Amino acid sequence: MADLEALKSKYSAVIDTAAEVGMDVHHIHIQEEKLYLSGLVASESAKNAIWDEVKRINPAFDDIWPDINVGAGKYTVQSGDTLSKIAKRVYGDANAYHQIFNANTDKLSDPDRIQVGQELVLPAA
Repeated sequence: MADLEALKSKYSAVIDTAAEVGMDVHHIHIQEEKLYLSGLVASESAKNAIWDEVKRINPAFDDIWPDINVGAGKYTVQSGDTLSKIAKRVYGDANAYHQIFNANTDKLSDPDRIQVGQELVLPAA
């Protein structure tokens, strides 16, 4: 029987990458003897970053089942973040920060002024 904690440990870099690209994790559990990781990311670039990490750890991905979809998501601002840094991680393009800013004009008045802990909407790219 597959062990959830052991698989989460094995794939900790995948889980970390998912957090870095702002994946909205819906489920993480054992299903059919595999680590089932389900969630939503804002871009194909973010999805590919997670898949690249899965394949780096286990090219056969025979003990993990990533179910990653692209759609609008959310991201909590961390220390050291800028909209450009977030855009680079999520969309693969730092200049896409305008998309994030425009989706959050209800919270942001200046793209250079974001606060740690703010939850931002990440529009689908």
